[in-house]
Amino acid sequence: MNKTYTPARPCRIEDVTHWDIETDVAIVGFGAAGSCAAIEARMAGAEVDVFEVADAPGGSASLSGGEVYVGGSGGTDVQREAGFEDATEDFKTYLMMAGGPAADAERVGLYAENGAAHFTWLREQGVPFKGTYLPGKWIEPTTDDTLLWSGNEKAWPYVENARPAPRGHTVQFTGWGGGKRLMKKLCQRAIELGVRDHYNSRAVTLIVDADGAARGLVVRIDGVLRFVRARKGVILCAGGFICNEDMVKRFVPAAQACELQVSAGNDDGSGIRMGVGVGAATLNMQEFFATLPFFPPESLVKGIFINERAQRFVNEDSYHGRVAHYVLRQPNGRVWLLVDEEIFGRPVIQPDIQIAAVGETWGEIEQELGLPEGALVHTVDEFNRHAAQGQDPYLYKAAEWLRPLTKPPFAAISYCQGDFQGHAFTLGGLATRPNGEVLDADGNPIAGLYAAGRTACGLPRWGEGYSSGLSLGDSTFFGRQAGLAAARNHNTA
Repeated sequence: MNKTYTPARPCRIEDVTHWDIETDVAIVGFGAAGSCAAIEARMAGAEVDVFEVADAPGGSASLSGGEVYVGGSGGTDVQREAGFEDATEDFKTYLMMAGGPAADAERVGLYAENGAAHFTWLREQGVPFKGTYLPGKWIEPTTDDTLLWSGNEKAWPYVENARPAPRGHTVQFTGWGGGKRLMKKLCQRAIELGVRDHYNSRAVTLIVDADGAARGLVVRIDGVLRFVRARKGVILCAGGFICNEDMVKRFVPAAQACELQVSAGNDDGSGIRMGVGVGAATLNMQEFFATLPFFPPESLVKGIFINERAQRFVNEDSYHGRVAHYVLRQPNGRVWLLVDEEIFGRPVIQPDIQIAAVGETWGEIEQELGLPEGALVHTVDEFNRHAAQGQDPYLYKAAEWLRPLTKPPFAAISYCQGDFQGHAFTLGGLATRPNGEVLDADGNPIAGLYAAGRTACGLPRWGEGYSSGLSLGDSTFFGRQAGLAAARNHNTA
């Protein structure tokens, strides 16, 4: 028997002499998507085995802030209790804008119509939410509050098209990193339902029959190859590919500007490669999430970003991920955040960030940065003139974040390439239907194969439109759909 397997080279079923493990649904990855797929498949009556490459469950979701982006149906009970109405149509419009040019209307519609119910489902699985509202601008809350503004809801151009509402619903946890509690609850729930969990188990490749249908997995468990029969289907929930240097260089080279990977270390693209190996199509492989150490403190949002031409280029009250993409695109990677004494602060995430210039006048800052004579002074004067009237006619920054930069000393914080630590993860993945069925290049489903989470191209498809909580919302909700679809698959092996 040929024992040289790779994700891109499937194993033919005729080469399998015996089955080491037999189950109805085999799931690769025990993170947000995998745990929810397992819960739903098990509740639908299927036998479920989950194979996790790490020595514990949770995946990259366990490193997140534990925010789930949900709304619609008039609002979750938490939104309504805080005084916010969230119409499904507004939620849908926002998600379509957030998805960018490749937004999937069918997927968005399903999520918008069921977001509030999904939040209820998470609580039914034991995920705790305190139910309180935290005003202000946060990357993630350090308190144990639930509801926060976690995207571009109040920023232009989104606010002009969809009535804003806070939709970040955060697990009850004090400090950063609430994702660990979210994942503990979801994985615990799956195991309580009878899901069989396997750790130190690397899915090597898919097993396919003569028709190309997925019939199982080759898995290396504690160094030994095992053959897994999946009677109803295989669900790939193995994360994205930010940890695969070759794939990042090939598909999303712009992400290399971000030094830090948002991953538990196993987002190596293996799930995507397994799908491609059996003929699956991919979508949006060039898209990625990026962020930079901008705020807190939220006072910095009142500053203005400029490039080497001393030009502003983004409304600074946007979500930090949108700001990051604009920063990364500036000529020669030269960008600074201009602040005055009243709003100066060092970003909490990177307090040692370089202060590129300090001066008593904007002319001194201009000289120290080596910018064209008069350019920065003109930009700041123009900004100050309008800000004093609560206006930003060029980039539409909201009035609550507008104030003239007039109190010396002035400073320029460096966001030049190499001076800040950006974070990134990938958004591209396998083409799927909303129920998780993986599609080939002709748009036809590959029998027995499903995907969810970052292995699939889901709701978050555009780095500029990302909101905190979209990945967890997408992974948990569409993981559920994949689990249900696989459990109900009658084309069994």
